[in-house]
Amino acid sequence: MARTVIAGGTVVDGTGAAPVRADVAVEGDRIVEVGPELRGADTVDASGRVVAPGFLDVHTHYDAQLCWDRLATPSMEHGVTTVVIGNCSLSLAPVSRAGRGKLVAMFEQIEDIRASDFEAGVPWGWEETPEYLRFLADGLGPNVAALVGHSTLRHHVMGAASQERAATPAEVDTLCALLARAVRGGACGISFSWLDVDEHLRPAPSRLAAPPERLALARALRAAGGRIIQGVPNFMDLSQQVHALAELAAISRDADITVTFGPVIDVPQVPALLRDTLATMDAENALGARLRGQTCPRPFDLNLRLDAASFVLFVLPGWMEVMRLPLPNRMAAMNDPAVRTRLIFEGMLIAPLLEYAVMGEVHSEVNAPLAGRRLADVARERNQMISQTLLEIALADGLRTEFRIVGAWHADEAVVARLMERPGMLVGVSDAGAHYAQFCGAGDTTLLLERFVRQRGDFTLERAVELVTSRPADAFGIAGRGRVRAGNFADLVLLDPATVARGPEEQAHDLPGGRARYVHHARGLDDVMVNGRWVIRQGTYTQERPGRVV
Repeated sequence: MARTVIAGGTVVDGTGAAPVRADVAVEGDRIVEVGPELRGADTVDASGRVVAPGFLDVHTHYDAQLCWDRLATPSMEHGVTTVVIGNCSLSLAPVSRAGRGKLVAMFEQIEDIRASDFEAGVPWGWEETPEYLRFLADGLGPNVAALVGHSTLRHHVMGAASQERAATPAEVDTLCALLARAVRGGACGISFSWLDVDEHLRPAPSRLAAPPERLALARALRAAGGRIIQGVPNFMDLSQQVHALAELAAISRDADITVTFGPVIDVPQVPALLRDTLATMDAENALGARLRGQTCPRPFDLNLRLDAASFVLFVLPGWMEVMRLPLPNRMAAMNDPAVRTRLIFEGMLIAPLLEYAVMGEVHSEVNAPLAGRRLADVARERNQMISQTLLEIALADGLRTEFRIVGAWHADEAVVARLMERPGMLVGVSDAGAHYAQFCGAGDTTLLLERFVRQRGDFTLERAVELVTSRPADAFGIAGRGRVRAGNFADLVLLDPATVARGPEEQAHDLPGGRARYVHHARGLDDVMVNGRWVIRQGTYTQERPGRVV
């Protein structure tokens, strides 16, 4: 095996230790030596750059995208070498031919991944999780850690009854057997939800499970070698949030397993949410649980467009019904006086969020003077309900208006920095691969380095790198990754700490069928190695696809 030496760089090893000038030698898929003046058949000059472990993104929804985009773009451009899929109780397996339609509908509702993208980009051809993971493993760019979605699992076993009742003892046995086979076939855990709803606004299957079912699954998972449970409590209801955390803590203690949950976010309008969530987590961990919250460096900003999908509107029954129509029918419905009246009054339920909306791109002459203005200001000038103004502006643009909701939630950077630093907290909940018509979740890692290290100084570089490398690797039991250390897998990034940044959000027309999504590209991070092979070299994707299921 040829020996590659990354020479002359500053090694930030992922442990939080101070940076050191050192060379890193790689043979095959492993780091074999870290030290001064190393020699190899191939030398890469890293002078002036930092050599760090590849970053981990522990909350993505690349389950479908990886079928048509083996690179999980644009996450790898931001130094991410391992992604976790199957979050929020949804995965692409196990699923029967007859169950695919329901599964796609749940992904469309919960993650805003369009049915047309599934139709054009997902080849199916599998039923159980090991088959799906074998399909994924062929030609991956990043490494993938896969969770089994509890809603997916329940619907596969119970069909429509998965959304009507608790499982019988026989059904629980079947669920546990399928989960154990999935883990032995490469899955690392299971994901639960107490929050999500399906395309008819009915509770997702995971929410119908009784606590003994979830505990049985946790025990089966642990016995088969599983390492992690992910949960989405109902953070929209504080009492339900605390109740779900108590159950997750009990599962963690009983099954001796780490449980991660999120989002843990700062919602200034509901200060008790963050306060009580953190207090519950601390109290349960003091009793022996291993609860690991997930927060993120990014404010919960999003782009609302009526010509695309929006999870904000899908919680409103009337809006959901209209937004599911083809675009011409959608416009016709919004112009119908009776329908429009219903939408206006129903839309007032999200008026507090719309108060933060600013007009981005506009497309008509009549709307041109509104670009950059606050929607609420325009509504007051017109003496209208804010939802009425939103509809008028959007209809004048053929529904293509971009309403940018900025600064509503999780926008106080001092609070966010304290959350990320907190013991028991992970940098996660990026949602990369989901909600791509509203925002781009990829890029949290470079935003952390740009904003919270270089610009604000909340963290040293070595501490920030630790937060997205060894800390998540340890929590998820992903061995041999997250540290620049001899014997570890050679997942490495080379970055310029003076320029590394998350680029501006822009649209890319690269979804199946040419539809658009929002993306961020990285700056100052031009080289990414996975398992000893360069997937990105000097800012360009190579033909190497060395990723693995981990």
